[in-house]
Amino acid sequence: MSDSRGVSLKLMSHIQKVVDVQSRVIYFLLCIIISFGLTYSMYEPSLDQAQIYVLFLLFLAIGLWVTEAIPPFAVGLLVFGFLIFAMNSHYSNVDPENVKEHYIGYINSWSSSVIWLMLGGFFIAEAMSKTQLDKVVFRMSVSRMGTSPKSVLLGLMLTTALFSMIMSNTATTAMMIASVLPFLNTIEKTAPMSKAILIGIAGAATIGGMGTLIGSPPNAIAIEALNNHGIDIGFLEWMMIGFPLALILTVLFWYLLSKKYIPKLKTIEITIEADTAMPDSESYRFEKIKKRIVIGVLSLTLLLWLTEKLHGIPASVVSLLPIILLTMTGIVTADDVRKLPWDTLMLVAGGLALGLAIKETGLADFYVEKIAKFKLNFYILVLLFAFLTVILSNVMSNTAAATVLIPLGIILTYQNPIVLPLVIGLCASTALFLPISTPPNAIAYSTGKLEQKDFRFGGLILGILGPLIIAATVLLTFVFL
Repeated sequence: MSDSRGVSLKLMSHIQKVVDVQSRVIYFLLCIIISFGLTYSMYEPSLDQAQIYVLFLLFLAIGLWVTEAIPPFAVGLLVFGFLIFAMNSHYSNVDPENVKEHYIGYINSWSSSVIWLMLGGFFIAEAMSKTQLDKVVFRMSVSRMGTSPKSVLLGLMLTTALFSMIMSNTATTAMMIASVLPFLNTIEKTAPMSKAILIGIAGAATIGGMGTLIGSPPNAIAIEALNNHGIDIGFLEWMMIGFPLALILTVLFWYLLSKKYIPKLKTIEITIEADTAMPDSESYRFEKIKKRIVIGVLSLTLLLWLTEKLHGIPASVVSLLPIILLTMTGIVTADDVRKLPWDTLMLVAGGLALGLAIKETGLADFYVEKIAKFKLNFYILVLLFAFLTVILSNVMSNTAAATVLIPLGIILTYQNPIVLPLVIGLCASTALFLPISTPPNAIAYSTGKLEQKDFRFGGLILGILGPLIIAATVLLTFVFL
């Protein structure tokens, strides 16, 4: 009986894989057909062949990112391949002597300042995880927040938010949830406090990512788009907007969860995993030295990032510091480098290339001239894009959503291009409605202690209040002040 059940389970698993593959093929073909249809419907004789290619690629990339017919990073690679071959084909006929100059910029997206900035952040995150500095900070934060359930939840969420500003929010969530699971396993699976902690950690990790340039890929995409339009915003300038917003929204999310989930308990006890290493052992002293090196590298890197305007060294160049020092000291090894999230960099690089193509081929200017004939209310556009970003980020990668919307936002608000990229980049970190909305949500959901409906309360309210607060802050800062 057990043998037949095992065979049937294997068969069902095989059938499901076949169905998944067939669904992806169907979605892929539909994306191509719809992209052809949309490109044909928007065709005008004044568009040249390069602009038509980019327009088609824009629709195709959006469709593939939404349906996930192929992995998001693969869409980034598709963008590269399509642009290089299409531009080479077009300019070989139009300008055969300078073909390379027309597509070399797309290849150089791999060496963009955004890529190096994110890569430096990945190395720092990996070093903190390997030396267990993340757990040290966790123990310090929780032990200082007292025994009140609300205080413990606030401490966990603030710690998560701060960590996600210098680490991947996915890695931060995994670390924090692993640290609190021993406590969560001592209470009922459906206990309100358990739900509050899991949802709070996942939400704080996503929200906290808006605090710094390296905290979330949409931040870096927004800055790169602004840099391409001659608007220089550095690490510190972003923090002046993102850091306060991250703290405000984290506290707001904590307040919402406290009202809904926190039981009327006066005290709560969390068991903190102690360090089992012997203080007198050689390995303990060696690990302590490595922790000090990581702290030193992190402190120096952050100091140089924050004082970019004083010394004039770009943040992307400063990012080489942790990459060099952490590998040179052996804290980050070759095996660790192989495990870094290179797929995220592929996705971002592809998005940067697509945005560059929209600008360089003149497609952006073409539609700007058309839009200039209409009187569009600037503030309505800002709010529209803010909520559209949240909606798209809930059903697709927030990096992909920002990649699609930021170039369009700059086109639509060409008279004041700084506002919409910032609003879109920040609002991409407020999508928390579904378990699949963000990797942190998915990690929290994978514990088996949450249901899909548990994400709706905080995700809905923050998805409404977040864009309003972000739009108001950015407009107040860059328009009225």
